[in-house]
Amino acid sequence: MKTATAAVLALTLALPLLAARPAWAAEDPATLTLSAEGVSRLAPDMASVSLGVVTEAPTAGEALRLNSERMTRVMAALKKAGLADRDLQTSGLSISPQYDYPNGRPPELRGYQAANQVTATVRDLARLGPVIDATVSAGANSAGQVSFGLSNPLAAENAAREAAVKALNAKADLYARATGHRGVRLTALSEGGFVPQPRPMMKAYAMAAPMADAAPPPPVAPGELNLSITVSGVFEMVK
Repeated sequence: MKTATAAVLALTLALPLLAARPAWAAEDPATLTLSAEGVSRLAPDMASVSLGVVTEAPTAGEALRLNSERMTRVMAALKKAGLADRDLQTSGLSISPQYDYPNGRPPELRGYQAANQVTATVRDLARLGPVIDATVSAGANSAGQVSFGLSNPLAAENAAREAAVKALNAKADLYARATGHRGVRLTALSEGGFVPQPRPMMKAYAMAAPMADAAPPPPVAPGELNLSITVSGVFEMVK
């Protein structure tokens, strides 16, 4: 008897909860998960350029010796142009055998190639052309791509963040109006990351011999940097 009474009591207590669940479910707000991008555009104020020396000789030792002599002059030219030690970093050093491939015969060792590459950071773009010219005159015979950047990108990144959040809110409001809702309430926000998007830069090039002393410094067009940040948000739509 006590067991039956307890069962009836438990069922009586559970009925209001079971009846209330559909009401709670009906009150759950519709949600939106959206993302938007913000872009900040501005001119770069610094550049990095890869410069180096490639030499060949019958022996590995001779190729390396010739390369070291030339590269020492290139590094001296970079420092004379005003670059600090912190702005110079070796980015590649190699020595490799070179072969000829005559028809119908095994490969023949022609000699060895030594390559030494340094990445130079130029913090005054007006000096970029003269810096490249000075290194070429000192013996550099290979160069990589020039990349432009910002010495202090934080202000530009924050401007892109603000633009992304404004775009995200505008998109959420549009969805709310289109679906007959009064507005939205932001419940979660996350950042997808920062992506610099520079305009096309100077292409990689190689030089077989140093330029003549009278040749003018190469022209440099830094263009404009586009810094992009993506944000994502979760919104509740308000009736």
